[in-house]
Amino acid sequence: MKFLAITLIIHAPDPVTGVLKPTTERFREVIDNALLAEELGFDGFGVGERHERPFISSSPPVVLSHIAARTSRIRLFTAVTTLSLLDPVRAYEDYATLDHLSGGRLDLIIGKGNGTAQRELFRVAPVEQWDRNAESYELFRRLWRRDKVTATPRFRPELTEAEVWPRPFQRPVRVWHGSATSRKSVDLAARYGDPLFSANVTHAIEPYAELIRHYRERWEHYGHDPAQAVVGAGTAGFHTARTSQEAVAAYRPVFEAQLAFQRQLGVEPVFPTLEDFLERSSALVGSPQQIIEKVHRYHEQFGHTVLHLHAEAGGLTDAQHRDSLELFQSDVAPVLRRDIPDPPFAWAPVLDRPAPEPASALVPTSH
Repeated sequence: MKFLAITLIIHAPDPVTGVLKPTTERFREVIDNALLAEELGFDGFGVGERHERPFISSSPPVVLSHIAARTSRIRLFTAVTTLSLLDPVRAYEDYATLDHLSGGRLDLIIGKGNGTAQRELFRVAPVEQWDRNAESYELFRRLWRRDKVTATPRFRPELTEAEVWPRPFQRPVRVWHGSATSRKSVDLAARYGDPLFSANVTHAIEPYAELIRHYRERWEHYGHDPAQAVVGAGTAGFHTARTSQEAVAAYRPVFEAQLAFQRQLGVEPVFPTLEDFLERSSALVGSPQQIIEKVHRYHEQFGHTVLHLHAEAGGLTDAQHRDSLELFQSDVAPVLRRDIPDPPFAWAPVLDRPAPEPASALVPTSH
């Protein structure tokens, strides 16, 4: 099993202390957490993309480029690239550049994205988002594989024998499809034989397990080898300590502050108590053995081979967070690496240079 540390770069008062860090300090904290993740042996570090409060993750290529310059081994992920909001040609240029600067350490997780404010910022109607996501991905995929592209998309000007530079380092970059609620993103991943990354953070296990089962069914429907289907999964929260009592006591103020914030926004919590949250959500809070057992329970439903943890303290002290990540790597990760297989592909630059995509116009997104 492989392990990622992921941040959405939330810029809000600390949920426990109420202190709001300056923006520059917040970005430095993200870089420090990426360096810590590499130091501790994590396999990947991911940066989300959001274009609304309380996030300052509007430019993941810039943040990941800085991380690439400060690291040497860890793979770099987007979490997620909101292709429904972006010009896929411009997104390709940014990420092809980052791929070179990182020495081919880039993986993309793409998704429709959500949030009313960012849709309005980019003037994208909700009814169009799924079609935009699919069309942008199909064009993005073609750009990564062909030296010249001709296409007639609906949502951007047509391309005629267009050359887009730089040509990528990886041929092609690996693209995962982020999935939270819709079968459309799951079907898109299965159709193209791409890995799936389940959000797995808001609800109990069953809705996510159902989508993953659908992914595997559609994977086979499209003629792919079932053994090659790959699933990653997120976690709703993380903290481990030597005993469950220590872990829960440290995490309780974090949960209570998050609960108060949800209620302040008028959102009815899915998990109204910490005990319910720890029992029914994907949160990994407890002793190392408890975390191992919970990951195994989820693996029985998901068959996932990649797991993400929160890269940042999120209300814990920096010392608590570092101690927790160190304990995970010393007592949890070795057991899960032994018990659960890695994805069936090399965790390395993709340089196999597959056959190019067909030269015909984009497949309509309405199918």
